[in-house]
Amino acid sequence: MPAAPHSATATEPIAAASAAGSPIALTDRRPVVPAERLVAEMVPPPRFADVSFGTYIPDPNQPSQYEAVQVLEQFAGTLGGGNGSAPKRSWFRRSAPAPTGPAGVYLDGGYGVGKTHLLASLWHTAPGPKAFGTFVELTNLVGALGFQQAVQTLSGHTLLCIDEFELDDPGDTVLVSTLLGRLVDAGVKLCATSNTLPEKLGEGRFAAADFLREIQGLSAHFRPTRIDGQDYRHRGLPDAPPPYPDETVDAVAARTTGASLDDFDALLAHLSAVHPSRYGAMLDDVTAVCLRGVRQVDDQSTALRLVVLADRMYDRELPITASGIPFDQVFPEDMLRGGYRKKYLRAISRLVALARDSAK
Repeated sequence: MPAAPHSATATEPIAAASAAGSPIALTDRRPVVPAERLVAEMVPPPRFADVSFGTYIPDPNQPSQYEAVQVLEQFAGTLGGGNGSAPKRSWFRRSAPAPTGPAGVYLDGGYGVGKTHLLASLWHTAPGPKAFGTFVELTNLVGALGFQQAVQTLSGHTLLCIDEFELDDPGDTVLVSTLLGRLVDAGVKLCATSNTLPEKLGEGRFAAADFLREIQGLSAHFRPTRIDGQDYRHRGLPDAPPPYPDETVDAVAARTTGASLDDFDALLAHLSAVHPSRYGAMLDDVTAVCLRGVRQVDDQSTALRLVVLADRMYDRELPITASGIPFDQVFPEDMLRGGYRKKYLRAISRLVALARDSAK
């Protein structure tokens, strides 16, 4: 299923780079995204557009990474070539046996061990129709289509891949669990990933117990698969570069075709006026992000919107050139110890990686 072209996005006025070559201002963009685009774009992000099981490089010191590849390759063999619906019974001839195996696989591990790479590899291997999205994107899709229409749209799929399954919002967890139950009944296979907090690593339980408890009746359908390892984004790599002066940020934005340039405070305020499902469209045709005056974000609602924007920038591999404070200081300690700490730690990991990309 190819991604919808950028022209599918309507805008209220949307600012592209001007003929004079001035930077794009994300704060000028208020995209209106049709539901059809949300469905069509349920594919792996560009960063994982060409991955495969063969391009995944397991850490030789982590046998569980090899085992995860084997589990998913075996799971791929159960997907068959049909539309994912249950086979119809024939009274006159024996039907070919349906592929056997679990209805779902759950990849459980820390940050940056390659779960998304493996999830995208499974998606690329599977016959269509198929869908790939984050937990947040799936809840946004249900919000855009309505529950029944979302069930109808996804029920004909062979496979649904859900990256970064989140358990911190009980309402969303129940909503998605109910949706997945309907899809399993329709014969759709599932694969999900989630992150284990760093302080839980080594405890032998990871997040699997939480996941299986929260999805309740679905737990019997999932095979939990644990992946140990160190965050590859920081494996043997230098520390993130320090922030730049404002003048350097302005200069990078001016000389980079397709770069955006915004004051951090203004961008945070703008995010409150744009639905998170539209943050990806807000980045259409942007090649690099330049931010002035990055500061600590103390308001939780604002911080959660920044997390979604960080995910969309990371999906698109947009290097970030910024002034202000380093990105590993953008969320205060009390937030990093709170209920949404998984989100904040993931965002820090991704923002630091994109800041490092800008220094190459």
